[in-house]
Amino acid sequence: MVRQEQRRRQLAREKFLRQQQRRTEARRKARTRNAVIASALGVVLIGSGALYTAGVFQQDDDASANAGAEVTPSAPPTSKVPDPCEKPAPGEPVTKTWKKEPALEIDRSASYTMKLETTCGDIDVALKAKDAPHTVNSFRFLLGQGYLDHTKCHRLTTEGIYVLQCGDPTATGTGGPGYTIPDENLKDKSLKDNVYPAGTVAMANTGQKDSGGSQFFLVYQDSQLPPNYTPFGTVSKPGMEVLKKIAAAGATAPDPTTGNTAPHATVVIDKATVTES
Repeated sequence: MVRQEQRRRQLAREKFLRQQQRRTEARRKARTRNAVIASALGVVLIGSGALYTAGVFQQDDDASANAGAEVTPSAPPTSKVPDPCEKPAPGEPVTKTWKKEPALEIDRSASYTMKLETTCGDIDVALKAKDAPHTVNSFRFLLGQGYLDHTKCHRLTTEGIYVLQCGDPTATGTGGPGYTIPDENLKDKSLKDNVYPAGTVAMANTGQKDSGGSQFFLVYQDSQLPPNYTPFGTVSKPGMEVLKKIAAAGATAPDPTTGNTAPHATVVIDKATVTES
């Protein structure tokens, strides 16, 4: 009888361990899937897309809660990568907004460069004035107003898509200039097989047509995305090295309020300008 009871208990323990292993694997797959979905939201502004964002992270939180109710080993703490960037220059972001898009004044045949002087290094962007005139014109206007000066790049995605998102004075994903601009250049020849290649600079939006404002993203590694985001510039080679340095430092866990995964690096645009050449 004793041996039978011991055998019964052993079989029960083995069954329990198999169940735990299957549950752990299922949670791992669910978290990976949710991370990819959440990463894709990195180029969507929080606004009309907020409900969808909340749904994704609620699903992830539920999985975490269930995991905590079971006896599973804790993940070892990860060591924080040293911040590779400098302290921001003194100053505060501009809070002004405008009621309508500025008048189209750029020369579509001219060459324009956007320079982002960041705490992590300078990022030069060759702008596509011919193919995205409204977008380039808007940035020329906003940067002439100092709109991006002292702003923090609020999101870095490291799974699914690989982008650094900037352009929001509030650093929450909700900010903008008060007006929107039309989508442009969505059939750019650089966008092949729904891939935004490394070096692309494109507009974020709310997921609705013609909803771009001031937020944009810089692609540091080829990223699979639908062609819904206006590509309006290309990062220079030195600028790509800056982006890779930022990406190498990694991102934080999702903010419980905004869902943003902020870069560990202190990425602040001290000064931003657009020049014509």
